[in-house]
Amino acid sequence: MIDLGALTALRAVDTHGSVVAAADALGFTPSAVSQQVKRLERQTNVVLLERVGRGVMLTREGRHLVDAADRLLADLESIESGLHRQSATVAGHLRVAAFSTAMRGLVAPRVRELASAHPELTLTLAEREPWDTIDLVSSGQADVGVAHSWGDVSLVIPDHLVTTAVADDVADVIVHASHPLASRARVSPHDLVDESWIATPAGTICREWLSRMYQGTGRQPLIAHVSMEFQSHLALVRAGLGIALVPRLGREALTDDLVAVRAHDPVPTRNIVAVHRRSMADSPAVQAVVDALAAPHPA
Repeated sequence: MIDLGALTALRAVDTHGSVVAAADALGFTPSAVSQQVKRLERQTNVVLLERVGRGVMLTREGRHLVDAADRLLADLESIESGLHRQSATVAGHLRVAAFSTAMRGLVAPRVRELASAHPELTLTLAEREPWDTIDLVSSGQADVGVAHSWGDVSLVIPDHLVTTAVADDVADVIVHASHPLASRARVSPHDLVDESWIATPAGTICREWLSRMYQGTGRQPLIAHVSMEFQSHLALVRAGLGIALVPRLGREALTDDLVAVRAHDPVPTRNIVAVHRRSMADSPAVQAVVDALAAPHPA
């Protein structure tokens, strides 16, 4: 009999491209993942992975097995969700992935409410970038994900995932109180072409949106400093090192030396969605988490 845990390990190696990366995603050691794959090879009597340079890739037989495993695991997940729906039980363990500001401003405030309403439900939370979150949910390594897209910088959502809109979030231009723009009611990208920005790293959705904001100005934003965390952006603006575009969700109360100026033309708005696999659509636990995330939030 093929071991389902070993199948999951093989699929993770395929998704992440190496045994080490698969182990990190699954929370195992690389040795444990290798042992699971070897066990699967003994059970099937075929070679499933082959070395390519310093990495590994699936053999033809391995690809066949992973493709079949995707269907099998989805069917099993759907059966289990249906059983829980029949019993109307909000119970079990769910893995939730969310980007940093959603973790602070959306997920964390709801965890206590969920625990109180559903004591038999437990959650494991992981902070991930939106693209990573989609991959984790898509590949079965997370059950519910919270992701965002800015305007026309959209996320690619696979067909086997279900999305639920849970919130809209607006970002403001944060400047030091002594900055000339601090007295403005609002600013447009044309007002900001000569400003130095504190921004997220290249390749992130937030950085892509900042670049898209400048379309029509004939310029690109001047990136002076790079930081992943918006909390750090605020500290750097406070130090007088530039300005930043910081979303309101999960943002700490601004101190007197910082001013939030509204942006327009365009208004920097991001759409926040919860995602889960279609095979878990009948799960009362998944629905409880999604409903909690979509509930009205304080301004």
